[in-house]
Amino acid sequence: MSLTLPPRVTDRAFARLAEIAEDTGEVKALRVAVEGGGCSGFQYDIRLDEPASDDTVLEKDGMKVLIDAVSLPFLANAVIDFSEELIGARFVIENPNASSSCGCGTSFSM
Repeated sequence: MSLTLPPRVTDRAFARLAEIAEDTGEVKALRVAVEGGGCSGFQYDIRLDEPASDDTVLEKDGMKVLIDAVSLPFLANAVIDFSEELIGARFVIENPNASSSCGCGTSFSM
């Protein structure tokens, strides 16, 4: 049985959060949540937010990534990264728990 670990946030994702804070003049945490819906059954909800009491907080250099208790099992051992490609720059989730995902990368099934 594999060990269940909280997701890992890359240095690139934390660096992008720091850039956003610098651009907007306010430090906000990045919330990564899993919700029902999307074309594959589940979808990611990634947005700037304030911490809640039951969040798991991943922190580096004052930047925070928040995961609520319901979403945490879906994101076990995942990697939260920031990607800059021709189609645009965005936060991306590399999730080993997803058995399939859609082309846009925001929806998955387990």
